[in-house]
Amino acid sequence: MKKIGLLLSGSGVYDGSEIQETVFALLAIHEQNADVLFMAPNVEQMHVVNHLTGEEMQETRNVLYESARIARGDIEDVANVNASDIDALVIPGGFGTAKNHTNWAVKGPDSVINDEVKRLINEVVEAGKPIAALCMGPTTVAKALEGTGKKAVLTVGTDQEKSPYDISAISEGVKSVGMGIAMKSVREVSVDQEMNIVCAPCYMMEASVLEVRNNIKSAIAEMFKLMN
Repeated sequence: MKKIGLLLSGSGVYDGSEIQETVFALLAIHEQNADVLFMAPNVEQMHVVNHLTGEEMQETRNVLYESARIARGDIEDVANVNASDIDALVIPGGFGTAKNHTNWAVKGPDSVINDEVKRLINEVVEAGKPIAALCMGPTTVAKALEGTGKKAVLTVGTDQEKSPYDISAISEGVKSVGMGIAMKSVREVSVDQEMNIVCAPCYMMEASVLEVRNNIKSAIAEMFKLMN
């Protein structure tokens, strides 16, 4: 049975992994008759957000411990995971990937990436194994590949449809670290056949929960095509 790595960044859209995207990815992977290895970095979150008010809270939380909430406790420190342990890697969105995997949310393309996240992504790419990056996940892939000489075509959505975010600015940031950009709606995914990287915009666009579910299901299906 294939084993798919699911790289989390906490629990909750504003300071961790987007829970709906994570669960939809988990479901789509199991629908492909594959198993999941949950993982997250064992570091403190950038900050903690009250998801009711959107305000920052005066406390600290650990990314691995918070991610364990979604994984029902069955999760590994990403530092203990190698590309040889998995057949593909999925990175759900949520602000956590841009706060706890990188600090793109604060520094944009000038951000830094967690060393273990960078290592694993590059190991997976070097091994020719597929990656599915959802929502803001492509920015983490971009930072991991920055300076390696590898150029992936990624998408965080399209500036031709409604979005809660500045898709043009984020896309320009991805370009500035040496990646290519595809403009895709929530009804589409991008597939870089050469780099084995699939991206889906998900909640980067104004989208219903059903549209996001279908977008992720399509991305996971394309990832399995690349794997096979």
